[in-house]
This record gives sequence, C-alpha cells and structure tokens, in this order.
Amino acid sequence: MTITTGRRTVLQTIGLGMAASAFSLAAGEAGTAQAAVTSDLAPDGAGKLKGLLARLQKAPRRRDFKTVPMILTSPDQWDHEALSEVVAYKGGPKQVWDHTDLAGPWLNLMRNSLNAQVWSYKHPDFLVVSATHGSAHLALYDQAMWDKYQFAKLTKDKFKRNTLVELPKLASADPANFEDPEGVFSGADNAIPTLMRRGVVFMACHNAIAEMSHKLLKANNNPDKLTFEQLTADLTNHLIPEVILTPGIVATLPVLQAAGFHYAK
Repeated sequence: MTITTGRRTVLQTIGLGMAASAFSLAAGEAGTAQAAVTSDLAPDGAGKLKGLLARLQKAPRRRDFKTVPMILTSPDQWDHEALSEVVAYKGGPKQVWDHTDLAGPWLNLMRNSLNAQVWSYKHPDFLVVSATHGSAHLALYDQAMWDKYQFAKLTKDKFKRNTLVELPKLASADPANFEDPEGVFSGADNAIPTLMRRGVVFMACHNAIAEMSHKLLKANNNPDKLTFEQLTADLTNHLIPEVILTPGIVATLPVLQAAGFHYAK
C-alpha cells in the first residue's frame, strides 16, 4: 500500500501551505469557520475516508458566538453537521479514543493505531476520532487563548505554548517512505495538523469549555471582565477551526459507540 503524493513539489508547497493556513486562521472572526486541512496523507484506496474528509471540509464550524450557556440544548449550539457526518461514516474499522491528558502519549497512540491498521491490517478506510477533554482539551484552543488566559501556567509550564498544533519540520519529509523512522508517520511527527492530514478527527467538549470558564472566573483570570456565558463563548470561538465541537464528550462517546466505533483509552 502506498501513499497518494501527486507531485512532490506540490505536496511540499501548496498542500503544506493549505494545512498551515488552516491553523493560522483567526478562529474568533465573526462568521462560520470552514475546515481546510487537506487529506494528502490518506492512503491509496481510502475512498470512503477521503469522501468523509471532503464532506467535513464543507461542514460549518460555528465560531461566532456572543454568549454560550452551561448546557447546550439545540444543535445550532455545536457542530451538528460535522458530527453527524462522522456518526454516519460507513467505512471502517472505526475507533474513538478517550483522551484527557495533555502531557500523555495520546497523539502517539493514535498514530501507532493508524499505522498498524493501514499498513499491517490493510484497512485504508480506518477512521480515528479523538474524543478530547480534560487537560488534553487545551491543545484544541488557538494560541490567542493560551496567551490571553495563561494556559501555560495550567500545564505547570510543561508547555510554554500550544506546540501540538504547530506544523513540525518533518511535515515536509517524503511521505512515500512510510517506513522512515524520522518521517511524517513516525513518532517524531506527533502533531495535530499531521494527524488531521491523515484523516484523524478531533472532537472538542463543550462541558470542558464551560468548566474552564468556571475555573478562570474563580481565579479572577478574566482580563475582559466577561460573564460566564461570554467567557464560554470566547473560548468556543477560539477552538482551532477543524475541530468538531460536541455538546459534551462523555455524552457523545455512547453515540459513537452505538454507531460502531471501538472505544480506546
């Protein structure tokens, strides 16, 4: 099984440029964000997976909230269209990872699972979903939120900035050599943008956002003097654009399992 590369120059310039620009979007701009990470690292034969990724690119991600309540009660308060596409995915196998630890091996675990499914078990349409909450949820905010609310302090300075959403240098390595121990499929390239380019879907948790709002308010870490509802909206609006916002990860896990996703932690 090989990786679809097209012309190598195109992959290293246009493809990487699109991925990089997706992560530099101002997620707080008014309007609806569109996912823009390409699927250029998906394997040959992954027709169903690529179809899903194309639909997810078109599905809106709402990032223009003025206020957000503690409990969401209407589909227009989360990324309902994108979430529905994932739930309805007909390819497989399908695996959902329950991730809560920012400093843990969560990205590496998904990468290892993906590598074995694609190249060992020959399942090009294998879909990986990260059900992200707990401290791992910090990785789904853009750098503006890390700076504004001093998220580095919440990690006890293990992370000075949100490096997990930055494109690593290895992202320009030749993807045709999937056995390269220092290449884009290796542990040296455990990054959210690279995994997204391979088809991994990252889901965000509204409950984690609301709990962060409570924590920030309690710590008086609220430079704009926002209300709870406004602060929750501010955090929601600054999720990285490609992420799928859910009304709550713990509640969404049974929905995914009922749709045939295998649970992993």
